[in-house]
Amino acid sequence: MLNLERLRVLHAVATTGSVVGAARLLHVTTSAVSQQMARLEQETGTDLAERQGRGIRLTEAGTLLAGQAAELLEQAERIMATMAQHRGTVAGSLTIAAFPTAARALLPPALRALRSRYPELTVSAREQEPCEAVPAVRRGLLDLAVGEDWTDDPRSLPQGLDRRALLDDTYDVALPPEHRLVGRRALGLDDLADEDWITSRDGQLCHEWLVRSLGRARIAHTASEHATQMALVAAGLGIAIIPHLGREPITAPVRFVPVADGPRRRVFAVWRSTSAARPAIGAVVDALVEACSAVQGRP
Repeated sequence: MLNLERLRVLHAVATTGSVVGAARLLHVTTSAVSQQMARLEQETGTDLAERQGRGIRLTEAGTLLAGQAAELLEQAERIMATMAQHRGTVAGSLTIAAFPTAARALLPPALRALRSRYPELTVSAREQEPCEAVPAVRRGLLDLAVGEDWTDDPRSLPQGLDRRALLDDTYDVALPPEHRLVGRRALGLDDLADEDWITSRDGQLCHEWLVRSLGRARIAHTASEHATQMALVAAGLGIAIIPHLGREPITAPVRFVPVADGPRRRVFAVWRSTSAARPAIGAVVDALVEACSAVQGRP
C-alpha cells in the first residue's frame, strides 16, 4: 500500500519542479523530501527521479505516478472537506493570496474579522498577482486567491476551481491639479488619446487595458503602486487610471474625473472545488464579501 504522505511529497516535487521547492511548500527539510522520495522508490520498485545538473527531474514512471498522486490527493482533500463540513467547525490553517490593491484594501479587515470570530483558524496571507496566484490554487500551493479581470475581457479559470464574485470596481482618471481637463464632469477615451500616461508595468491589468483601448497611448512612466502613480501625476508628469479599490487617503494634489467609457474590473475569490465543502473556505470568502461591502460604502 502506497503511503499518502509520500505521494504528497512526489506531487510537491512535480508541482514545484525541485526538491527545494517541495521542501518549502511542505515546510520540511530537503533531506526529508529526498528520504521520502527514496522510500517511495523502494515501495514502487522503480526509479521516480534522476539527476539533472544540480537538481533532479522526474522519470517517465515518476511523472505517471505524480499524475495519479494528484488525483488521489484531490479525493483525499474532498473527503477531509466533507468531514470538516460534518463537524461544522471553522478551524485549521489556510493560505490566501491577493493582488496588491486587494491585499491592502480587503485582507486586513477580512483577516481581523476571522481572527476575532474563529480563534482555531489560522490564515496566512501573501501578495501575489492573479496570473501566479490562480494557478497556484489549482496546484495546491494556495487555498484561496483574490483575482481580477475586466467585465469585457473575462479571465478563464483552470478546471477544478470554484469562483465567487466579490465586487465590481470602477476607475477614474487622475489628473494634475492644473490640467486642462480638470472640471469636466466626465471624460471619454478620445479626450485622453494624446496624453502622457502613468500606468502599471507590462503584463498587469491596467497596462493591458490601456494598450488595448488606446493603442497609440504614450506610456511615459510605469509604477506598480497606485500611490506612486498619483505622486507622478501630482508632479505633472502625466495622467493615470486609478481604481476605486485602490483609492487611499490622498496627500498628493490630484483631481479625479470619471471616465465615461472607462474600464470596469471584476474582483473575485477562487478556491479548489475539492475543498469547497470545508467550513473554513466559506468563512474566509464571507469575510472577504464583508470587507468589499465596507469598501463600497466609502465615499
